[in-house]
Amino acid sequence: MPYCKYCGFKLPDDARFCPNCGASVPQEVYELKLADWGERILAYLIDTIILGLIVVPIVSVLSWPWAYLVGFRWTWNIFASYGLSNVISFLYWTFMEGIFGQSVGKIALKMKVVKVNGEPIDIVTAAIESLGKAFLLPIDLILGLLLYPQKRQRLFNYISNTVVIKVH
Repeated sequence: MPYCKYCGFKLPDDARFCPNCGASVPQEVYELKLADWGERILAYLIDTIILGLIVVPIVSVLSWPWAYLVGFRWTWNIFASYGLSNVISFLYWTFMEGIFGQSVGKIALKMKVVKVNGEPIDIVTAAIESLGKAFLLPIDLILGLLLYPQKRQRLFNYISNTVVIKVH
C-alpha cells in the first residue's frame, strides 16, 4: 500500500498529489505491508506471557515484605502490583521497540514498528507509542479500530505517527 511520506495518508495508485495534505507524490512510493490485527494481538499475548514471567516474581518480592510490615490489604496490594507491572511493561516496550523496532512477540511473528514513511522509530517515538499499550490498551485499541482502520493503527500509533508492518 502506498502512503504519503509527509502525513501517512493512504494514496490512490495513480496519485500525483496527496489528497490529504497536498504534498506531491514522488515516483517512488513506499510499499509497506501492514501487519493484521490478529498477528498484532498474538504478538501482544507473547509479550504479555514473557512480561508475566518477569513481572510476577518482581512484584511478589517487592509486595510481600511491604504488605507484612504495613498490614496486608488486598486493595492496596492489587493496585500497587498492577501499577508496577504497567510501568515495567511500558519500559520493556519502549526499550525493545525504540532500540530494535520490535518486541520479542513482534520478532517471533516477523513484524516491526516503523514511522508511516517506513523509517525506523526512535526511543521517544517508541515511548509515545508504548503509552497506550501499557496503560490504556482497551481505549487505545477500540479508538484505533474505529478511527484509523485504513492503516490498522491504535490511537497511540496514530499519535506517534507509526504503523506495524510485516518484515521478511
